[in-house]
Amino acid sequence: MPRVFASLEEFKAAAGEEIGTSGWLTVTQEQINTFADATGDHQWIHVDPERAAQGPFGGTIAHGYLTLSLLPVLAQQIYSIEGLAFGMNYGANKVRFPSPVPVDSRLRATATLLETKDIAIGTQLVISFVVEREGADKPVCIAEVVYVMAGE
Repeated sequence: MPRVFASLEEFKAAAGEEIGTSGWLTVTQEQINTFADATGDHQWIHVDPERAAQGPFGGTIAHGYLTLSLLPVLAQQIYSIEGLAFGMNYGANKVRFPSPVPVDSRLRATATLLETKDIAIGTQLVISFVVEREGADKPVCIAEVVYVMAGE
């Protein structure tokens, strides 16, 4: 269940805090194939299970950007902000993929609100996400994502 913030102001007051951790999400071959179709990245390490079985990871792995693109669904499990007029992605300060995501891996994310800054159209927020793979020693994605949000 997500942590619910009654307003953008309440969310901003959490700057510097770990906001929470999502539930587990399984990355399937179907998701990997669909992402490959959407992006045109059909490299064998992602979409050819037979060839990938002989590769360095013993099977297919998710695209790094697929892992990054799972942040919205994971974030919805971590937090909710009531009374928003809008919220949108603004970019990322830093993204790293320290270890692979083999097919059928279970992932979850932990979010920390790093900073907030009022700007002309609302508030710019930087949230750090650390995505871990169940049973792995290293995270699979570390990203500082920048959003712009405005209250009603």
